Amino acid sequence: MDSTIEVQGKQLKLSNLDKVLYPATGFTKQQIIDYYVRIAPAMVPHLAGRALTRKRYPNGVDEEFFYEKNAPQHRPDWVKTAPIWSEGNHRTVHYILANDLPTLVWLANLAAIELHPSLALAKDITCPTMMVFDLDPGPPASIVQCCQVGLWLREIFEHFGLQSFPKTSGSKGLQIYVPLNTPTKYELTKTFAHALAQLLEQEHPDTVVSDMKKNLRTGKVFVDWSQNDEHKTTIAVYSLRAREHPTVSTPVTWEEVERTHKKKDSSLLVFEAKQVVTRVNKMGDLFAPVLESKQRLPDLKQVATTAIAEPQPTISLAAQAEEEPERPRRRTVKKTAKQPPGAREARRRV
Repeated sequence: MDSTIEVQGKQLKLSNLDKVLYPATGFTKQQIIDYYVRIAPAMVPHLAGRALTRKRYPNGVDEEFFYEKNAPQHRPDWVKTAPIWSEGNHRTVHYILANDLPTLVWLANLAAIELHPSLALAKDITCPTMMVFDLDPGPPASIVQCCQVGLWLREIFEHFGLQSFPKTSGSKGLQIYVPLNTPTKYELTKTFAHALAQLLEQEHPDTVVSDMKKNLRTGKVFVDWSQNDEHKTTIAVYSLRAREHPTVSTPVTWEEVERTHKKKDSSLLVFEAKQVVTRVNKMGDLFAPVLESKQRLPDLKQVATTAIAEPQPTISLAAQAEEEPERPRRRTVKKTAKQPPGAREARRRV
């Protein structure tokens, strides 16, 4: 079934609307498009101005997929793009900017089920507007254990005076976002995220792992700090996921995170497309502050300077920080040293 529609003054030809793209549930392309139309008022602001990588499933979530970065030549002339130089490919990639509803509908019609935006705006691709922690559970761990790790992170952030916002990955994990919206660089956000991941691993070795090796993740939560990189993307808030069911990467409240951890019930943080539309209509966009809040990360060198060194194996908080040109000397925080403010409080309260 094909159809030609007008969306905000733009003509779009939609094809194969009755094609089932989620075989287990019978969820069709038409339902995918309908979901993105309904969620667009909340979702588009989080996509606008950001280089977008698409994950396309032309024959459904059970079949072959492919990533697409460069804008296809057959795109409508009203679809905006951003030219960004790719060091890896040694060429300019013209990324799509999903700045409006017509573009979102056009992408959905291409079976771009998953949308992965950059953490930075395309106009300043080296300056992330947020920092993210992707909490990935290694079986038999689940999102319940991710909730515990997320709460530990929140405690640390609160001591630094930073707000953080949780969302489900739409798959099996939890993601914690720290809005910045102030001048920064990936070198700083990635270093800071890595340091906190190592700190959590030392504080909770039975629960947390900061190393990417998959053989170390069994029964633990991998705190993926590496997403804070100019060359990586994270699943967009409100994006569908290519799972058995049409689950969505959904913003949640910290109260919901606490309740899931307390009840040890993973299903409390699983949301499908229809549920998410209802949530947004009722609760609004819980992720709106991520676009607006202006925050600055604390200086790792200052944090390290306040630490009390003891003769134990070290965790590199300061050693990972950017060194001042005139003072290349490195300082470290010892394993049993006074941890960054908030770490011990987090351990006691959670």
